[in-house]
Amino acid sequence: MEMTNRSLHGDSKVDCVSCDGLISRNCGDSADVSVPLTLPGKRTTHMEGDDLYRLRDRKLLLEDKKRLCAWALGTALFGILLMIIHAEICPYVYTPGSNIALIINCSISLSTGCLLILITAFHYKDIQLFIIDHNQVDWRIAMTSHRIIVITLELLVCVIHPVGSYWGVGLHVNSSSTVPTPSPLCVSSHHGEALMDMELLLSVLMFLRLYLVHRAILLHSKVLLSASYRSIGSLNNINFTFRFVLKVLMNKHPARMLLVFILFFWLTVSWMLTLCERQTKESTGHMDTALWLIAITFLTVGYGDVAPKTNCGKAVCLFTGVMLKSGKQGVACTAMLVAIVTEKLALNKGEKHVHFFMMDIQISKRIRHAAANVLRECWLLHRANVTKGNRGEHRKHQRCLLEAIRVFRHLRLKQRKLRDYVSEMVDLPKMQMIMCDLSANWNNSYRELEQRILSMEQKLDELSRCFQQTSDLLSQAVRHRNPEIR
Repeated sequence: MEMTNRSLHGDSKVDCVSCDGLISRNCGDSADVSVPLTLPGKRTTHMEGDDLYRLRDRKLLLEDKKRLCAWALGTALFGILLMIIHAEICPYVYTPGSNIALIINCSISLSTGCLLILITAFHYKDIQLFIIDHNQVDWRIAMTSHRIIVITLELLVCVIHPVGSYWGVGLHVNSSSTVPTPSPLCVSSHHGEALMDMELLLSVLMFLRLYLVHRAILLHSKVLLSASYRSIGSLNNINFTFRFVLKVLMNKHPARMLLVFILFFWLTVSWMLTLCERQTKESTGHMDTALWLIAITFLTVGYGDVAPKTNCGKAVCLFTGVMLKSGKQGVACTAMLVAIVTEKLALNKGEKHVHFFMMDIQISKRIRHAAANVLRECWLLHRANVTKGNRGEHRKHQRCLLEAIRVFRHLRLKQRKLRDYVSEMVDLPKMQMIMCDLSANWNNSYRELEQRILSMEQKLDELSRCFQQTSDLLSQAVRHRNPEIR
């Protein structure tokens, strides 16, 4: 392990690793404060070229994360596609509990297992990236409560998949019976309505795996892969998150992005509504009717000719109305409401100056407290190294020190953003008065310069006359002293 050189100071460097381990930010200059973050008695000298090896390892880890994310997204989409095929063709091609149903369900479970492995490997690479970014610290320092909660939630979301076909194994269905009525999912009627509701919920919740799309877009975006983007962004305090990448894409291709998102959302929610409404013998259980219902829902038209019957269908329509209120009427009403409320609640110039001045004072106080916390944690870590306490206490002080430095840098960045925003607030009347004063000063200076030039010309004329008189007097004096000279 090595000695870690941490930086902190007025314009400190910010090295922030997000939950995806992607983002690193460097802001300004800093003074070096040497703080040992390794166990006592395990220091090694810093060799030349170690930084190059770290950069190489970091680049390889980012490539591995990008590859793992792509595989995870592909596996998640494959599992969702198998679930859709299983739900659509089961009542017509094969019966519930048959071998084909079991094979397809096993394929869904196998894809789920592969997805869990890929998610675990992704976070393993993320932890390795954290270790490299923080100069070979203990991996247990990276396991913060936030990271553990994120990993647990991702695994819980990805493990969800329908398992109803396993309950139907061994059931023998009479082949001479009529074609069964389409059910929400491929579940035998012997299991009752509870299992059907559970299968329906698990099938709908499988679409939560699509959260991997935003991670794949971020890791594969040209904005993040471009060194020029990262360099200029670091100098301008830009955090390369999915939100920034989405803004860039919307700025470059606004119509394309909006069209793709609306079509994908429309088709997905329509199929979910069809799945929910199949247990009723209404027209909403068909795809064409579901597409019409979803369209008039998010366009805020609401003709009333079609309505969902089940609680699941009502929940899907409510979710659609909240997420996609993108019709002309919805946009016009929302824009007018937002404009009126913003105008009434907006601060005037004087109030803004007072508000930002008080915010700057409060942030300055918090920065002083954060700097004191950093010094305190440095002292506690140094004392733990000197006393050679147990490793658990040493790791605890390391984690507290890193957190204190992160808080200090976050506050410094917040103060800089606040001051940048205040400097952008241009007071036009004040600027006009300043320009008028400058113009008046320039005019006065120009007049004074003209007067000085005129006075210099007059003095030069007087000097030339004096020189002429002097030359005449000298010539007369020479003639009187030497009259023979003509």
